[in-house]
Amino acid sequence: MITTSRFRPAWWLPGAHLQTLYPSLARRRIVPELHRERLELPDGDFLDIDWTCNTHGPVVLVLHGLEGSLESHYTGGILAALAAQGFRTGLMYFRGCSGEPNRLPRSYHSGETGNLQAVIRHIRNSSPDKSLAVIGYSLGGNVLLKWLGEQGNRATITTAIAVSVPFDLDRASRRLEQGLSRIYQSYLLKKLRQSVMSRADLHPPMVPLQKLSRLKTFRQFDDAITAPLHGFRDVDDYYSQSSSRPYLRHIDVPVLIIHALDDPFLPSDAIPKDAELSHAVTLELSRHGGHVGFVSGDNPLAAQYWLEGRICNHLQACLE
Repeated sequence: MITTSRFRPAWWLPGAHLQTLYPSLARRRIVPELHRERLELPDGDFLDIDWTCNTHGPVVLVLHGLEGSLESHYTGGILAALAAQGFRTGLMYFRGCSGEPNRLPRSYHSGETGNLQAVIRHIRNSSPDKSLAVIGYSLGGNVLLKWLGEQGNRATITTAIAVSVPFDLDRASRRLEQGLSRIYQSYLLKKLRQSVMSRADLHPPMVPLQKLSRLKTFRQFDDAITAPLHGFRDVDDYYSQSSSRPYLRHIDVPVLIIHALDDPFLPSDAIPKDAELSHAVTLELSRHGGHVGFVSGDNPLAAQYWLEGRICNHLQACLE
């Protein structure tokens, strides 16, 4: 089902790019008290999860976006908002994103769902009587929706929320090569190259370090590094197998997807249509909001981050 969002953008942040950039550049980072758990994986690698302290309610797992971390504007915000509501909330770091290089050459990518499955299994074993929800932002949202589609009625969670998802990775990569969206591509590729270089002593990259700077687009980077590193034939094989859009019809858990028509990471005609959604999926669309932006409020000195209230309301309705 596709519905219309009640989000109203701040008048002083018109347009997709201001909505997208303002939280990253101007939002003060507020992070609740956290403690870290390390989960050892069967392949010899590890995953880190930061959990809120002194919270004992239903469990909520948060998945960050590409090269995200606790420094991402949305992670601290949602952790703090959910902790204030009593939810026991954990931020799952994808491999290599927790501040320590992972042990194996493989990293993470937009379609890697095995790590999420391992964390959910661990949570279910340690908290079998707790309700569990998962929130995914951007790349994390794509991973979440793909996992839900793979699991179908075997998914052991109560509900899920996905925000600003690049449903079609090929279309998303091409959108990021156009216009002002190239600034996001440039920024994220710089972080990806830095990540590759920081691991070079432990894990020599798929291409010589001196050639990394020649990878100017996501398609080039994913074709040279992401695809071969994770067993895909090429970039098109990676994008085809990892995009969440074909999996939406197989989801059997109540899911809320929040997306803006003006998201600069994805063309609006790549947003799934109603016929592509299962009975369990609600796609809530707004005309504005950018990419993980959704800033509202009339006072420029007191910006409001609408997403957090919307997410908390959904979880309260589903989990309590």
